[in-house]
Amino acid sequence: MKFLKTLLLFVFVQASAQQGGMWIPSLLKGMNETEMKNLGMKISADDIYAVNHSSLKDAVPHFDGGCTAEVISDKGLILTNHHCGFDNIQSHSTLEHDYLTDGFWAYKMEDELPNKDLFVTFIVRIEDVTAKVLEGVSGMTAEADKQKKIQENISILNKSLPKESWQENSIRTFYDGNQYILFVTETYRDVRLVGAPPSSIGKFGSDTDNWVWPRHTGDFSLFRIYADKNNKPAAYSKDNVPYKPKHFFPISVKGLKENDFTMVMGYPGRTQEYLPSVAVNQIITDLNPAKIEVRDAALKVQDGFMRKDNAIKIQYASKYASVANYWKKWIGETKGLKKSNAVAVKQQFEKDFQQKVIAAGKQAEYGNLLSDFEKNYTEIREYALARDLFTEIALRNTEILTLGYKLYQLEQLYNTKGEQSFNDRRNNLINGLGDFYKDFSPAVDQKVFEQLFAIYLKKYPKQFLPSSLENSDASALASEIFSTSQLVSYDKIKELLTGDSKTVLEKINKDSGFKVIKAMADGYLKSVAPKYDEINLRNIATQRTYMKAILELSPKSARIFPDANSTLRVTYGKIKGYKPSDAVVYEPFTYLDGVMEKYIPGDYEFDVPKKLIDLYNAKDYGIYGSKGKMPVAFIATNHTTGGNSGSPALDANGHLIGLNFDRVWEGTMSDIYYSPDICRNIMVDIRYVLFIVDKFAGADNLIKEMKIIAPKKKN
Repeated sequence: MKFLKTLLLFVFVQASAQQGGMWIPSLLKGMNETEMKNLGMKISADDIYAVNHSSLKDAVPHFDGGCTAEVISDKGLILTNHHCGFDNIQSHSTLEHDYLTDGFWAYKMEDELPNKDLFVTFIVRIEDVTAKVLEGVSGMTAEADKQKKIQENISILNKSLPKESWQENSIRTFYDGNQYILFVTETYRDVRLVGAPPSSIGKFGSDTDNWVWPRHTGDFSLFRIYADKNNKPAAYSKDNVPYKPKHFFPISVKGLKENDFTMVMGYPGRTQEYLPSVAVNQIITDLNPAKIEVRDAALKVQDGFMRKDNAIKIQYASKYASVANYWKKWIGETKGLKKSNAVAVKQQFEKDFQQKVIAAGKQAEYGNLLSDFEKNYTEIREYALARDLFTEIALRNTEILTLGYKLYQLEQLYNTKGEQSFNDRRNNLINGLGDFYKDFSPAVDQKVFEQLFAIYLKKYPKQFLPSSLENSDASALASEIFSTSQLVSYDKIKELLTGDSKTVLEKINKDSGFKVIKAMADGYLKSVAPKYDEINLRNIATQRTYMKAILELSPKSARIFPDANSTLRVTYGKIKGYKPSDAVVYEPFTYLDGVMEKYIPGDYEFDVPKKLIDLYNAKDYGIYGSKGKMPVAFIATNHTTGGNSGSPALDANGHLIGLNFDRVWEGTMSDIYYSPDICRNIMVDIRYVLFIVDKFAGADNLIKEMKIIAPKKKN
């Protein structure tokens, strides 16, 4: 009887969370399609994903490997977030032509700007290949051997499974290794910048407003895909022509209201929804606080320089935004996990899980999983902390150390593969460093090094700290490195890398900057990485079995979706406000009025262009306004994460009504624990996008390309 109550509780919890989940588009028929129709959807699962005819999936490419875009015209015009296109907008910007500040608009196709290495990838077909991937694995006992065999099988299948010559096969794991799915893809590598609003619109609110609601950011940019004359992928060429899509989204400006159905398609990066409680507690108490402290220190230094020097602001704008993004996300995630009592909820789930194991007579197979987790996560704690600190300080946020690590890898390559590999890597490194130094300020990085290395000395677990660095003074070491190291300029590092391998390695090992990263890297790779990998491998095996048990022991009505892994997913819900705390209620829509309320003349986060102010004062909104107001953004219960940036927000008919760009701060914990009460995704209203393109930029050429569905005029 007690077990029955637990089972009913589990079903009830899952049903109440029916608007969460990141679902594979080829598997929507059945429960998901029914739920979507009950929420108001008017199209079918076959309209969303089909192989034999065009469907919505054909208009949703993966943008540059980290964001999502949507095709919005029959000439390959695509829409994504301003922050997704930010690197490309920045790369075209100079003090004379500052597209970050002023925006950019191509009023004819020949003005569109090519972008080095920018690409978009479309999904052609999705197919389950689990049996083929796991062939020959079941008889193995060692986890390392299993993983090796799986990777061998995947490598063979990627090459042998059918595809066209211009297509690629990619096999990805789902449900922690319990399922493997093949994605056949097409990648287009001629993608040109078409339009971007000034940062005062596209990045309005900047880092202060990032991850929060209410939001007033016009976070969009426009690009165009080009193909060869046969509409196939091709490298950039002046002879390429606009891509002809299989499907593009009609755009609805009919208006939105609370409780309307919404669907988001995109490529969410990574979630960990099925972590045990002990792992979540470690994230809250140890790992997130450490990473937050490092990035907080780096951001304060960069911000101080950027506010004083516009050239540095241009150099560091994209880097600062990248660092700040997850810094603030981790803060909100920690707060949300605590507020929602996620650890306690997971502990209760685990108690119920154990009861199911006993009721099913599966103690021998699944009875020790939770105790194994407890042991493994206790053992890995110090190693995980050291790993995160090394990664954040040496590999991500201190540029001279990140660069020095490339030289460290060069030395390791020589030791393992010899002279020819060394020379090839060295030459590629020299050729690629121009872009790095273009946006590098030694003055900024010296202060970052000073702050972050002090954290390293204080917070890195003492048992792993290299003896040569134990008694270092961060300030003195920073001064020495940035006054003597050849890593501080492009000319000096080219000189450092000139000569035969023996000469180069001798010079590198005398460099003050290289000595520090070598000591850090040697210590990490010797004392931390092997043990971390060993324990983590045990956790991977335990997690896979835990996921298998959850799938096996849960009722068919349980909504168990696979964690995000940068593959195409569908999430659905409703436009809805929320209550983040006592006496605070957020409505689901924002308007241009809110932009003007936040307006601070001259402030780099809250300045507003004069033309936008003029349009606001004149209430010149065209067909895009609603009841005398200009909509800007809205929120809904769609379950999104990083990678969903730029994702199309669709209405019940599959028409474009906005594009996803963020989540509310209180709900960023949805990567680990989704709660329909406070988890909301944030979308820029497509009407604001069109208003900026049309009324602000005057880019009528782009408006004419789109299929816009306007409300019927009343007689």
